[in-house]
Amino acid sequence: MKGSQLTVYADSRCVRTNHMTVVQWVLDETAKAGIQGATVIEASESIDRHGKYHAARFFELVDQPVAITVAADESRIDTLLERLRQCEITLFYTRSPVEFALPGDEPGGTASETTQYR
Repeated sequence: MKGSQLTVYADSRCVRTNHMTVVQWVLDETAKAGIQGATVIEASESIDRHGKYHAARFFELVDQPVAITVAADESRIDTLLERLRQCEITLFYTRSPVEFALPGDEPGGTASETTQYR
């Protein structure tokens, strides 16, 4: 399938309404947009769009940078982006065209029990 890969960048200290972190909120909005999978990558260091340095420290993980990545068809990514634009938090994201599939789902593919995702 063809679609987009969307990566949203934030830090773990950002809090959204209803006592949800921005990560929890983005994952919730991802599910509401009909996207069935997401990956959250916690980074040790980053520099934000304002040039401010962020780092996760042993005793203080509140400033830990995160990247939330999803891949889906264009319409679902568009739906998710529209939902994210409606929040009061400014989020930076990247969007790239991708091809995606589960092993064995490709035309002519043969999936075995060990390669299928459940």
